[in-house]
Amino acid sequence: MNSNSLYEIFDNGGVRIALIGALCILSLFLLAETINVATNFSRSGIPATDTITVQGDGQATLPPDVARVSFTVENTKATVADAQEATTKQANAALEYVKGQGIADKDVKMLSYNISPQYSYPNPCPVGALCPDYVRAPKITGYQVSETVQVTVRDLTLVGAMLGGLGKLGVQNLNGPAFALDDSTAGYAAARADAINKAKAQAELLADQLGVRLGKIVNFSESSGGYPYPMYGYGMGGDMAIAKAETPNVPTGENTYNASVSITYEIR
Repeated sequence: MNSNSLYEIFDNGGVRIALIGALCILSLFLLAETINVATNFSRSGIPATDTITVQGDGQATLPPDVARVSFTVENTKATVADAQEATTKQANAALEYVKGQGIADKDVKMLSYNISPQYSYPNPCPVGALCPDYVRAPKITGYQVSETVQVTVRDLTLVGAMLGGLGKLGVQNLNGPAFALDDSTAGYAAARADAINKAKAQAELLADQLGVRLGKIVNFSESSGGYPYPMYGYGMGGDMAIAKAETPNVPTGENTYNASVSITYEIR
């Protein structure tokens, strides 16, 4: 077929209309397929909507295995050197006593060491009076040196005697004891397990009420309930600790750990 014959065919009005119609139909088909593919692609990333989400709050109460006690030794002298010497001497006596109770070196650590000047402040000038700066300025009267130490006691039967012994040595700011698990992950793990069991029971009850079956877990999240809090047993003599200051009878109690979980199940 020569070029003139092709020109005559395309020049024919009916053929031209047929070709335009076919092109329009093909374009619509390709557009519909493109929209369908795009829709399927976007839906592939959307999680299943047939789900239920349940929450569970768990708690675990465990006895402590360590007690932490901190104390501060501080002295004020005319010079820094004198204050340091007095504080070091008193701190060494306290540390010697602590280690004499069987406390290992790894369980004794310094928390802070501070040197701060001490000032005297003159009386303010009377209203309307003129006072030179050297009269109004505070004056250094000495220096205070303080050392704070933390002790971890693993034999809880020693806590009372240690508090009494440190008190007799004249330490200041004797704080504690703070009873805890040396590895708190065990407490939080037990609380989490309790929370998961409660959430599962709730999911099974809810599925039964809805008349559906639970599928696989599609989402899980958890949060701890903050720091464990102590539960003291004063029947062990804690109410007499003040009256017997020489050797306090210290109740260890238990620590309570909390955890919350959220579980999302597919349902069928």
